[in-house]
Amino acid sequence: MQFNGFIKYLPLKSKIGRLHCRPWNAVLYFSSANPSIVRSVKQRDLLNAWLRVFNRHGTLPRREDYRPERVTDELADMMGFDVIGQGDHARFLITQEGSRLTATYGNEHVDPNKRTNRYLDDAIGPQRYARVLPSYLACLVHRRPTYSVAMVQDADGKDVSYERLLLPFGSADAVEQIVGSYKAISIEGGFKIRDLMGVSSRLVPESVIKAVIDQTLSVNMSRHAAADDLIELA
Repeated sequence: MQFNGFIKYLPLKSKIGRLHCRPWNAVLYFSSANPSIVRSVKQRDLLNAWLRVFNRHGTLPRREDYRPERVTDELADMMGFDVIGQGDHARFLITQEGSRLTATYGNEHVDPNKRTNRYLDDAIGPQRYARVLPSYLACLVHRRPTYSVAMVQDADGKDVSYERLLLPFGSADAVEQIVGSYKAISIEGGFKIRDLMGVSSRLVPESVIKAVIDQTLSVNMSRHAAADDLIELA
């Protein structure tokens, strides 16, 4: 599938500066995209809610101002993080973990009371963390949403598209929190979600999209009234 209509390559090197460790170099391979790159309707709604706050204030949204519609239905596929540290020392403290994500990463054995207030690298292990870290670092570097899609296979060998949308929150100068939405979709119909992205998954995920959403950051303000629901991810 071609995405040339809404992607261009980013001049990321100047933004990364003197950081040359391997995870930061991986950020160089992200492209620039507009919001239409997001496939999932639910994720597009979450992104539009972020864009409404961004357009209203002209700066990085604060999480307390983020009010997506019908968010309760989406919490099972969402995670919340506090960003601890800066630059290549940044870590991501889990403040909320959706129930379906627990199954996706094979973490059902973990005590529910211990699934939050732990760091992402500790929760998913070094091998998986190395694969996903560039998406989080790109979010920090640009202070803009990132979107990635990887192809994986379930336990029965069905192809599944795993789509990750990361939304940054904080001050104008720094990302302090990240809210993530994670969707698994298969054109082959029903599939097995358990351990889809776990260490025992059939194949290493194949990345097909890595993008920073920084083009045409606008949304039709008349399309949605302000939502009454305040997202709770802490």
